[in-house]
Amino acid sequence: MVESAKLDDLDLRILRLLRDNGRMPLQELSDRVGLSPTPVGRRVRALESAGVIVGYAALIDEAALGYPVSVFVSVRLDRQVDRALAEFEAAIQTFPEVVDCWLMTGNRDYLLRVATDGLAGFEAFLTSRLTRLACVSSIESSIPIRRVKSAVSRQP
Repeated sequence: MVESAKLDDLDLRILRLLRDNGRMPLQELSDRVGLSPTPVGRRVRALESAGVIVGYAALIDEAALGYPVSVFVSVRLDRQVDRALAEFEAAIQTFPEVVDCWLMTGNRDYLLRVATDGLAGFEAFLTSRLTRLACVSSIESSIPIRRVKSAVSRQP
């Protein structure tokens, strides 16, 4: 991966524009950064090759798909050993309700964001999936009231 110190102002401008609109045509991107399409295309490919740009995706409104409720779930495992970590992470990969999962430091082992159709759906997720994992020791849930800030990534 490229260190941020090696990115110049043009690279940063390209990243900001693509972060806000990943489908921006190369010509428009070139016009907005003030450089012809060929060098802009080379810079974009270099950013992709260096792992700075890791992909392109559509941003989807979960509520429009019928999942208006997010719940943050802190999970502690019975033991934080390789076997338990691997077991938990493998199970989480199969749970479509889990949108994000982070291995944490501190008093919890994992932090999940679960997207569901409502509290009944969240309860079903807890009782039929998460609490059935033998490696899980404790669970604490927090329901957000509203999102204050949202971004795809930190702004360069």
